[in-house]
Order: sequence, then C-alpha cells, then structure tokens
Amino acid sequence: MDPIASLFDHVLDLPNALAKRRLDSLVGLDAIKAHLLKQATVLLNPNHLEAWSERHHGKVLPVVTRVRQRPPLVILAGDVGTGKTTLAETFADPLSRRDSIQVRVMRLSLRSRGKGSAGEMTDRLSMAFELVREKARIMPAVILIIDEADALAQSRELEAMHHEDRAGVNALIRGIDSLVSSGLPVLTVMCTNRLEALDPAVRRRAAELFVLERPGEPQRRELLRASLNGAGISDEQIAQLAALTGPRNGDGYGYTYSDLTDRLLPSAVLAAYPDRALSFELVREQIATIEPTKPFASDTES
Repeated sequence: MDPIASLFDHVLDLPNALAKRRLDSLVGLDAIKAHLLKQATVLLNPNHLEAWSERHHGKVLPVVTRVRQRPPLVILAGDVGTGKTTLAETFADPLSRRDSIQVRVMRLSLRSRGKGSAGEMTDRLSMAFELVREKARIMPAVILIIDEADALAQSRELEAMHHEDRAGVNALIRGIDSLVSSGLPVLTVMCTNRLEALDPAVRRRAAELFVLERPGEPQRRELLRASLNGAGISDEQIAQLAALTGPRNGDGYGYTYSDLTDRLLPSAVLAAYPDRALSFELVREQIATIEPTKPFASDTES
C-alpha cells in the first residue's frame, strides 16, 4: 500500500482555486489569516526575515537568529466548526500565489496511531515525518497538518496514559524537532478542540497559538450576505437572519461557521429546489429547525 495514502488523509497542492474559495469563505478571520501568513512566510523561508533586517537596519540583527530557531509549529485551537481545519489547509494559498511557488499540504491521518501494537505508533509517526521531509527536499514548501492533535499529542502527565501513547507523543515531538534541525521548508499546523489536553512540551514548542471563536453577528451577517447575494434578500433581512443564528433560548452560543455553510445554507437551497426561489422566509424557516452545534465539552469539564 502507498505509505502516503496509509498515513495521510488529504494531500493538496497550492495554489488551488477551490482552496482559495474555501479560504475566502472564512469571513471575520482576516487578522488571524494575515498573522498566520506572516508566520508561515518567515518560518518557511527565513531569508525573508534576513532581507527585512538588512533593508531596515543595514545588517542581520541577532534577534533574527532567535526567530529562525523557533520550531516551525503553529497551533490552531477553538471550538468545533470554527474553521480550524479549513484555515490550516488553505491559508498558504495566498503565499503560493504571491511567491509563485508550489506548496504541498499534507494532513496526517489518525491511522498513524496504528492499532496499539508495541512500537507501531512510534514507527508510523517516524515514517510520516520522513515522508514529509522527503517531499520538502524537492518542493519549495510543505504544510503538515495534524488535525485533532489532542489524539496524537495528549499530555504525558496523565497517569492513566498508555505506554504506547506516551511513546507516540515522544515520537511526535522528535519529529517536530527534526524539522528544526533539517532546515527544510516545512511548517506543522496542529488543530485541536482541547488545547488544555495537549502535552506541555508540544505547546511550548509552538511559535504561535491562534484561538478561533465562533462567528459573531457581524461575521455571520457578512457570510450570509456573500452567500445569498442575488437571491433578492435585503440587507435588513440579512441582518435579521444573522441575529437569528446567534444565541437562542438562553444558550450562550450561536451558529458555528460550519453550521452556516454546511447545514443552514445547503438546507435552504434544497428546501427551495426545484420549485421555489430562495427567499428570506425560507431561510428563516430553516433556522427554526436547525439548532447550533453545542460547544465541545472537554473531558476535564463536569
């Protein structure tokens, strides 16, 4: 079996038209997108930072060396449906277009845990990192995505943690460290719903931590306006729909991005198809039947 297929759920090359559309759909995250792109630029190609220092200071400042020595690791944390995986898979699309380079995105599969045999998780993770390094030796840049990272990088401080899981976390940390020593253009992006469950050594290695929140009313309004453009729904009606997709019945949470893009809007379209036009009333009817996804409950919560 192809080792890449057995260890990675998804492999994507940027630039990619679909990736651009997915990234553009994440409204309200412009600040995080820009900061993440800047981090990727200097972590994947430190020469950019050196050129900046030379241009503005006439030399490479000592602090630039310290920035270059950071592990190429970024953590995206947040509740379910806030766009972490979509952002991780697509944020480098503007970088690939700006610098005219191909960026390989590789999303690690939870199959890399193996089936519990002695040493299996360690061997599979070591192989995965070697495959990533192989690609980085022949490509301008590689993004390694570790989704549901708490399943692979769970804190070793847990007393009930199985020996194989503990060894797997050790292998994961060694893999991340190997990317630093190799000097290859690889950026690792971890996504997690349970930031507190990540091993402290993994969190300490992160060059940056971004926490994604559910869209507020302005973000929901912008997403609905962009998606329903041309459907004859007024700005005032869009504002009403945005308010209706917020917290309800005393709950402190509203719709997630995926609630809007993967549940509400498709349901509205299918309710209209094939005999009716999409309308404010029809979308409002769907909102009444679709509850927002409940926030992820950590194992540490009561």
